[in-house]
Amino acid sequence: MKPYLCGGEKHAYAKTTLLFDPNSHKTTHLSSRQRSRDAQPPRNIKRGAKAERSPSPLCLPSFSFASHPPFCSSGSSLKIKSGSEDTSLDPTHVPPLPTQVGSECRQRTKKGCTELPDSGLAPLRYYGSNIRSLYLDCCFGITDHGVSAIAAGCRSLTVISLYRCNITDVGLETLASGCADLQKVNLTYCSLISDCGLRALSQGCHNLRAIKIAHCRDVTGVGIRGCSPTLIYVDAESCKLDAEGITGIVSGGGLEYLNIGSVGWWLGPDSFIAIGSGFAQRLKILNLRLCRSIGDESAAAIARGCPLLQEWNLALCHGIKTPGWQAIGLHCNNLEKLHVNRCRNLCDPGLEALRRGCKKLTVLYIGRGSRVSGVTIELFKMLRNGVEIKDEEVMCLAPERAASW
Repeated sequence: MKPYLCGGEKHAYAKTTLLFDPNSHKTTHLSSRQRSRDAQPPRNIKRGAKAERSPSPLCLPSFSFASHPPFCSSGSSLKIKSGSEDTSLDPTHVPPLPTQVGSECRQRTKKGCTELPDSGLAPLRYYGSNIRSLYLDCCFGITDHGVSAIAAGCRSLTVISLYRCNITDVGLETLASGCADLQKVNLTYCSLISDCGLRALSQGCHNLRAIKIAHCRDVTGVGIRGCSPTLIYVDAESCKLDAEGITGIVSGGGLEYLNIGSVGWWLGPDSFIAIGSGFAQRLKILNLRLCRSIGDESAAAIARGCPLLQEWNLALCHGIKTPGWQAIGLHCNNLEKLHVNRCRNLCDPGLEALRRGCKKLTVLYIGRGSRVSGVTIELFKMLRNGVEIKDEEVMCLAPERAASW
C-alpha cells in the first residue's frame, strides 16, 4: 500500500488545441507549429483587397490529456482549461459533447469550469449514452438541474465526480434513479447533501464500490446503512459522524479502506467499537487521524476484529493509552504500517508492547510529541532492525489503485 502525502501526485500533460467543425462534427488536433503557421497572414494578396474567409471552425479552449488523474477509472482523461488563472469557461465555447470528441472516448472532464451552468450539461440528454466517466470538479454552477440531465442521458455512467458542486439530496435521488450502474462517486465538499441523499444512492446503486463524502457537514453516516457488500472504499473525513453512523458505514461487510479522520470531540471513547464488531473483517487500511476521543476499548476491539489490517493511522489519537497499545501489539499480526505521530499517551510501555508484537511491521511513523524516551526508541531500532522508523507525518492514506480512479 502506498501512502499519499498532501499535495497529490504530479501528472504529465501533453497540450494540444482542438478545432471542432460544427458542420462536419469533426475534431482536428493542431500542434504548436501548425498554430503558428496558420496564424500568419495569407501571401500574394494585393494591397487593399479583402481576402475571402472560409467559415472558421469552433475553437475550443486548450485541452490537456492527463494520464491516470486522481479518481479516474482508466486510460486518459480529457481536461478543459481556460488558459488563465480564472478557470471559468464560457459554455458557448464547449462543443455539444458529440460522441465524446471521438466515438471511442468514454470519459469527459470539466475540471475547473467554475462558471459552467446547468444548461451546459443539457446536451448530455442526447449525446451521453456512451459516457462511462464524468468529472465535474469545482463546477460551482452545477446544481440538481444539471444532475437531472446526467441522469436522463448517461445511463451507462459508472464513475462521477461532483467535487464542490452545489447539489442537494434531490440531485442524489435523481442520480441514483437514472444511473443505477454507478460504482465510484466523489461528493467531497458537497455541503448541501445529507444522509437522505446517501440513502437513495446506496440503495439505488447496488454495484457501488467507492464513495467520497469528506467534509460534508450534514452527513452522520446512517445513510449508508445496509449498503451493498460491493462497497470497499469510504472516505468520510471531517464528517459529523456519530456511533450509529459509523455502524452504518461498515454495515455492508466489504470495506477494505475506511477514512473517518478528524471526527469531532462529540464522540465518546467507545464510539468506534462498531469497526471491530465483525462487519469490517476485510478492512486493510484504516485512517483515524485526529480522532482524539478514541479510547483503549475501541482500539482493542478494532485490533481483534480487523485481522487483515495492514495500515493504521492513529496520529494525534490521545485517548489511547498503554492497554490500547498492548492490544494492538498482541492482535495486529498483519499490520505493516502504523502511524503514531504526536500521540501524547504513547509511553515506553506502549512502544515496548508494539516492539514485542506486530510481527509484520515494516514502517513506524512516530515523529515527535509522544512521551517515549530516546532509550526505548533506540532499543526498538536495535531489536526490530527490520522496521523503519520515520519522523514524517502522513496526512492521508490511499491504496495504490486509487491513483487510477
